[in-house]
Amino acid sequence: MALHKGDDDRRALAVNPFYGDANPAAGMLTAPPKHRLPDGPMTPHTAYQLVHDELMLDGNARLNLATFVTTWMEPQADVLMAECRDKNMIDKDEYPRTAELERRCVAILADLWHAPDPSGAVGCSTTGSSEACMLAGMALKRRWMKRMGSRYPGSARPNLIMGANVQVCWEKFCTFWEVEARLVPVEGDRLHMDAESALALCDENTIGVVAVLGSTFDGSYEPVAEICAALDELQSRTGLDVPVHVDGASGAMIAPFLDPELVWDFRLPRVASINTSGHKYGLVYPGVGWALWRDADALPEELVFRVNYLGGDMPTFALNFSRPGAQVVAQYYTFLRLGREGFRTVQQDSRDVAMSLAQRIAAMGDFRLVTHGDELPVFSFTTAEGISAYDVFDVSRRLRERGWLVPAYTYPANREDLAVLRVVCRNGFSQDLADLLTDELDRLLPELRAQSGPLRRPAGTATAFHH
Repeated sequence: MALHKGDDDRRALAVNPFYGDANPAAGMLTAPPKHRLPDGPMTPHTAYQLVHDELMLDGNARLNLATFVTTWMEPQADVLMAECRDKNMIDKDEYPRTAELERRCVAILADLWHAPDPSGAVGCSTTGSSEACMLAGMALKRRWMKRMGSRYPGSARPNLIMGANVQVCWEKFCTFWEVEARLVPVEGDRLHMDAESALALCDENTIGVVAVLGSTFDGSYEPVAEICAALDELQSRTGLDVPVHVDGASGAMIAPFLDPELVWDFRLPRVASINTSGHKYGLVYPGVGWALWRDADALPEELVFRVNYLGGDMPTFALNFSRPGAQVVAQYYTFLRLGREGFRTVQQDSRDVAMSLAQRIAAMGDFRLVTHGDELPVFSFTTAEGISAYDVFDVSRRLRERGWLVPAYTYPANREDLAVLRVVCRNGFSQDLADLLTDELDRLLPELRAQSGPLRRPAGTATAFHH
């Protein structure tokens, strides 16, 4: 969440005097301030209209091709979420059926991800993948401390290995929990971590390797099975036992349905834990995530708090305490509603749209594909060789003028020369909307080609986009 400073803008909010109140003049006399509490209450209709009007300037969520987050659910899910918005997820004694639905979701995911004993897998809901990653990282660090505590001095600094393309939450974890982040740089055409580059950074203080199933930069899968095989060989040579966490924020809800032969999950004994975002390709509104461990041994018991709360003994492993149960209920609804075949159909449609759109953009001649949308339904592209009148930031800016949010950013260190646009295709982004996007690009290209060169942009614009 962004940090905000105070604002000395003393202008009051403007109230339309001829909208809703019995006395039109009253609204003009009671316009509330922006940055301090009003002196008194106002009618609910007026309060609603003030907030509603401000929000009109937000972008259209359906045209937001930057976000992975779900922007549409069925009306029945909306009703269920409204019925559960007052339920505190943490109070499992008071809301036992909501707690039961959470338990079922964990069991469903354990089965989907091939836990050796789904009934013995350990997991929990979170507010999103970022919290789930923090929990998984804490478990990795604690396991390392227990394993190495008697052999290494307290001054030994743990490290976590991951690609430089990793989502920013992992860098936050390393900063907050005092772990050295060992980032595998991208090099040439290798735009994410591979087995060789991960292995080169391992040592006795490595708490784990994070393999990303679906890079936020371009939608590509990191080779989880190859990384695990390399770590198996490392253990056989040196005795170092380095666990793997799979950050499946998006891919863990794509690969089981569209790539069933891809081995990336608990079928690999070295995979200790997996996270996913229920509010991404889990098809639920934000915010819900999931963290699962292959068995109880993978999650140190001392990290689980057992709290006597409101009359019940409640085991909990979370960074947050009180939070709404609505999204967990919506996740169970979605599992129940779609089933395996329904999920496969929805995710396949998103991938089909992504691959088709990528091919059509490549066919325009001005762009070169970096990825093709054939893993996550996500692809990135850059300007083709010889295009000098404009760059990807110009394209992003012009599309934004028409309501489309298509982010432009550079890759991390060692490939900061590569600037791309990224398109995320989600449920609800139909082939018709893809047609509208390509029509918009067709209209913009003559104007962009006529530029004398890329427009200047503020320093810092060309940064990694971590959404």
